[in-house]
Amino acid sequence: MENQENKGKVNVGAPVEMPKGVSHIIVEIIEYVPNAVVSKTIIKKSTGNVTAMSLDEGEELSEKTIPFDTYVQIIDGSAQVTINKVEHQLPLGSGIIIPAHSLHCFHANEQFKMICTIIKSGYED
Repeated sequence: MENQENKGKVNVGAPVEMPKGVSHIIVEIIEYVPNAVVSKTIIKKSTGNVTAMSLDEGEELSEKTIPFDTYVQIIDGSAQVTINKVEHQLPLGSGIIIPAHSLHCFHANEQFKMICTIIKSGYED
């Protein structure tokens, strides 16, 4: 299911949410795919969403801004995130809030998995 516009980006099960009321092991709900970024929607609502992502070694999520705060937590490996030209190394178990309207990107110096939580409330203006 490779997306032709975003070569190397794979959406798994999008936009279907994870089943409610069923336990899961978060690090196991998404796999690594060679030379790819994989994304799986956990829950998607008008007020925000939660997505699991994996990036293979050497892959990147290009620079972008979004008008909402985003909380990122590393659930496997470690990640490099740049926010407004400041580089952050995120080891396993760490998290960071990417402020709304901040230029940010991710780089995988090694494989990593993360959970991204976007909060849309409070930015309706």
